[in-house]
Amino acid sequence: MAQLRVKDAAHYLGVSDDTVRRWIESGALTNGLDESGRTVVDGLELARLARSNAVLPDDPSGIGRSARNRFVGLVTAVTMDTVMAQVEIQCGPHRIVSLMSSEAVRELGLEPGSVAIAVVKATTVIVETPARVESPSKGESPARRADQ
Repeated sequence: MAQLRVKDAAHYLGVSDDTVRRWIESGALTNGLDESGRTVVDGLELARLARSNAVLPDDPSGIGRSARNRFVGLVTAVTMDTVMAQVEIQCGPHRIVSLMSSEAVRELGLEPGSVAIAVVKATTVIVETPARVESPSKGESPARRADQ
């Protein structure tokens, strides 16, 4: 079972450490201690809380479609030549980059500051996990451990 330190839980949810501590105090999250005596929360419980607290912006299009991965955000940059364009959209904490025709950018009126919806329909999604970083043993320097 994954156990996350308070600061890591806060980072993954985009909230402050104090918010996670308030959730613990209110009973929304249960906590424990890791082998170093630091406060940790259960990863599964945190995931459930994240899902229940997720506030997604309304989709202004009102169009039904099969793609379920829809991210409403603000266009932050448009780089365009005569044929192709690169559009960057900030969707909450996530930056989505799309390559499309310059014609599509003009037709959609995409420019920095405009609202856009990134719709992702993918048959392949690569999932990665962060490398596990272990604390160095007593008397062992972190640099030496990293070199091994």
